[in-house]
Amino acid sequence: MTAAAAAFRTIPVALRANPYPVLIGAGGLAGLGEAVLNQGVAPGTRVLVVTNPVVNEHYGVSVLASLREAGLVCVLLELEAGEEQKTPATVALIHDAAFRHRLERGSLIVALGGGVVGDMAGFAAATWLRGIAVVQVPTTLLAMVDAAIGGKTGVNHPGGKNLIGAFHQPKLVLIDPAVLHTLPEREFRAGMAEVIKYGVIGDPSLFGDLEAAAQRDPLGGLANRDSVGEVLLERLLERSASAKARVVAADEREGGLRAILNYGHTLGHAVETLSGYGTYLHGEAVGLGMLAAGEVSLAMGLWQPGDQQRQRAVIAAAGLPLAWPALDPQAVLACLQGDKKVRQGRVRFVLPTAIGAVEIRDDVEPEIILRALERLSAPPGEG
Repeated sequence: MTAAAAAFRTIPVALRANPYPVLIGAGGLAGLGEAVLNQGVAPGTRVLVVTNPVVNEHYGVSVLASLREAGLVCVLLELEAGEEQKTPATVALIHDAAFRHRLERGSLIVALGGGVVGDMAGFAAATWLRGIAVVQVPTTLLAMVDAAIGGKTGVNHPGGKNLIGAFHQPKLVLIDPAVLHTLPEREFRAGMAEVIKYGVIGDPSLFGDLEAAAQRDPLGGLANRDSVGEVLLERLLERSASAKARVVAADEREGGLRAILNYGHTLGHAVETLSGYGTYLHGEAVGLGMLAAGEVSLAMGLWQPGDQQRQRAVIAAAGLPLAWPALDPQAVLACLQGDKKVRQGRVRFVLPTAIGAVEIRDDVEPEIILRALERLSAPPGEG
């Protein structure tokens, strides 16, 4: 093992079929080519790197250099950034590039970017020649802790988020925390929502770390890379990635346990869909969804007001939105019925019962949802 490989901390995603590692290491982009070879990809393999213009400007040259030094035959495809680009038409552009570059069944797609790039490149890999390998190289905090791990791929439909997709596990996930230096603060804050999610659904120790940082600075202690600090950031990356890996290994295709990872997403997806993709970043919408789920739990007597206050304080310290947007309540209910998690017409909600524990319920009445959203729309202390 070389020095570059030894610098990585490895988190296994222990699937019965096709297990793979999540590698975390500052400066790890330089070791991408070797890491790919270590996963059994042969020199001479054709590789399509999919990215966006901003990420390409910062990291495209170094990623291509690492892959080519490993003997891989690479081309790069640049796609426009933004959630609004996450469509079947954009995936077709990846397919077109795969055809031009003559990708074969033994070829590889590398997703270099945030969750949008990762979802689209992963879906393109799942559907090109009925499935070729994909390597995820996330460059946003949200993708590092959540989107890049677990094999969910897909694109949006006008009727809802991620309605078109497939499960397609990556061959490798490589996380280089150093790339977060170039991540805009708003994107960093959005990623913190997913970290907070892991604390609420099953890791009270992680939530305690977040809470301590929030208490030191209630108005921004979790809002940017510098305020979080290197030590805590690395811990957050490792704990979040480990949590995702454990859940995915236990339930690869969301037959049961994995559904808890949707905490905050059911109502969060409604925010994204009804506000227009791009108005709220995914993590911002998830933060609102977690607050809304907390209000539903309060109404159903599942957790205590103090728990909701703790959750709200951490979300506030991450600089995330706190007020539910002015959306038509009936449109919200209709949007929920189009959610992927609906079973026999009943919406399945992940609801918190304590910090570190949730349960899945399909008995939430529409009136409870509407009252919860009304309370969340009011200033604190009102409603």
